[in-house]
This record gives sequence, structure tokens and C-alpha cells, in this order.
Amino acid sequence: MRTLKLVAVSAGLSSPSSTRLLADRLLQATRYKLAEQEYAVDVEVVELRDLAVDIANNFVTGFPSERLQDTIDRVTGADGVIAVTPVFTASYSGLFKSFFDLIDPAALTRTPVLLGATGGTARHSLVLDHALRPLFAYLRALVSPTAVYAASEDWGSGGDEYTEGLPARITRAGEEFAALVAAGSGRAEEDEEIVPFEKQLADLRLD
Repeated sequence: MRTLKLVAVSAGLSSPSSTRLLADRLLQATRYKLAEQEYAVDVEVVELRDLAVDIANNFVTGFPSERLQDTIDRVTGADGVIAVTPVFTASYSGLFKSFFDLIDPAALTRTPVLLGATGGTARHSLVLDHALRPLFAYLRALVSPTAVYAASEDWGSGGDEYTEGLPARITRAGEEFAALVAAGSGRAEEDEEIVPFEKQLADLRLD
């Protein structure tokens, strides 16, 4: 069985950042679940703050740097993508949006994506549904059912009998995402050769 490639994209601006921490936790939960199913997993984290200048230059010149193009290729070539952004003005960060604006709209088609966001208050948790899900629906990605929002107070709370704490949400999101990644891997191995439409028409004419 081939090795599954997971890439986490973190748009955190500080180092360390809660955004990177959430990306790491989601990656760990997913990797653990896939390992339970005896999958070999290769993981990578992309820090967008290290590519901020490259991303800006791409918009000005119309051409990506070698480093930026390599990052885009690794993200679009992954078996699963974890995308985590801090919340600014009730939406994803400009750096996060700018990076995914540079990706071809069809490049993530059917790619499993797990969404995450961080913010200072739980009032911004709806960003997952009103901003992030529409963005990745446009990119035709296969968005995992459970997305995770982590407010500042969530990091020190384990939840109670009425609420599901952050660790439990991360675990559940990782399990669901792992199932999508594993299912996608199975489909990729079983898919038959795709015959171009023009060839199908030519074959019909010959009949």
C-alpha cells in the first residue's frame, strides 16, 4: 500500500501560534487514526507566514517563485489537506485567502480537506460555515463533516457533561477526516483509466 501524504496549511502570523498548534493537533489525530488502520503516513506543515512575500509578489508579477510553486504543488498533490486560519474581522485571514486564490480552482477537486480556525472569542466560530466551507466548496474539495474552532479559553478547558471540549472535537474531526482520506486512497487505486470524451466519440463512429 502506498504512503498517504497529509499537508497542513497554517496561516498563523506569530511563532509559536495557536493556529499552528491547532494544525499540529489535527494532524496528529488524523495520523494516529490512519496508523491504527495500518496506513503509512507522511506529514508536512506549511507555514504561510514564511511565504508572505512570495505570495504578494505573485499577485504583482503574475508568476510564482520556485519556493511558492513547490508549496502549491505539494498541497494540491496531497491525499488530504488540513487548512487552519486565524480569524480577522469575522473571517479568514488575508494571507490564508491569498494563498488559496493562487491555486487552480480544479486542483483540489475531490481532495479531502479538514477545516480549522482560531480566535480570541467563541463568537467567531461561525466563520467555519459562512467563510471557510464556501471557499473550499468553490475549490471542489471534499470537506470533512466536523470542522474545529478554537477560542482562547478552549485551550485550558476539557469540557464538561454538557459541552464537548477541544480535545474531544479534535479527536472526532481527526477520525472523520482519516476515514475520508482512506476512502479516497482506495478509490484512487481502483479507478479505471479515464478515456477522453473525444476518443469515446471516435470509438462510437467506428462502431
